[in-house]
Amino acid sequence: MNVLVTGGAGYIGSHTAKALACRGFHPIVIDDLSTGHARNVKWGPLVRADISDTSTVRRILNEYSIEAVAHFAGSALVGESAAKPLRYFQNNVGATLSLLDAMREEGVTKIVFSSTCATYGLPDHALITEDQPQKPINPYGDSKLAVERVLGWMGLAGQLRWLALRYFNAAGADPEGDLGEEHEHETHLIPLAIGAALGQRERLKIFGKDYPTPDGTPIRDYIHVTDLASAHVNALQYIEHGGESRAFNLGTGRGASVLEVIRTVETIGGCSVPTEVAPRRAGDPPILVAGPERAHQFLKWEPRYSTLESIVETAWRWHSGVQCQTDLQTSSSNISA
Repeated sequence: MNVLVTGGAGYIGSHTAKALACRGFHPIVIDDLSTGHARNVKWGPLVRADISDTSTVRRILNEYSIEAVAHFAGSALVGESAAKPLRYFQNNVGATLSLLDAMREEGVTKIVFSSTCATYGLPDHALITEDQPQKPINPYGDSKLAVERVLGWMGLAGQLRWLALRYFNAAGADPEGDLGEEHEHETHLIPLAIGAALGQRERLKIFGKDYPTPDGTPIRDYIHVTDLASAHVNALQYIEHGGESRAFNLGTGRGASVLEVIRTVETIGGCSVPTEVAPRRAGDPPILVAGPERAHQFLKWEPRYSTLESIVETAWRWHSGVQCQTDLQTSSSNISA
């Protein structure tokens, strides 16, 4: 199957492109490289373009005989979405509508959509299942929910077969070292903690130590990015074999606190993580953990790399390798000078 991977130069999209290629699919990446990196595209062609350019997307769908789409392109920072709501709806909803229009015109009827647990907002229960109400509290989550609704209506109209995969906390790096997590403005706990341990930042901020959890810090469900990638491949196979259009949670069903993550980084890295305690961030719930049973049942998907130790170990190897490369380049530059 030829699969168009939108945003395939980004973190999760690039890992998914690799997983697709390893399992016999042919990934074709479209990415405007506004946040992704061309060096991450190693398993198929890269077309540098914006998915809101409907004519270009139609040409790609036709030229590469695309049979399905894995859709990752969009903006994904909760805090930024609150400051720039219009941009988030333009990028996440408007551009997706352009993509869906191109798909409809070219007769491409299968899509797996990168959604998020942020569509649930502040959940009523710590363990979140797909049946819980979706009440997003930020533009990011609301924009993803808007796309889910569009997919649902197009499915009812017989125009599309779709899956929405609601991620919890994506983390880790490719176990073979080909890919990792690199954002211009990093907001995720594990790379921030590793950066503090490696001396790349002064200290790690802990946002609140007074939550009603065993150690006072928030608990989150961390899912290895390689496991997320494999879920997308299973999702495409599920659709291909006639599976029902629906949404699935992607998580492990267990959580780790901020302090547990920090201790794991210190153990694996063999050095301390300097920290400071900061006030709670508005809207941060004490516990967010996925109920992933439906993905296990319907997608035949089981996480393989998502112990906290495996997540941190792969991330540490990747980030420390990047640091070594940077140090070598700096040394070479100084010698040349």
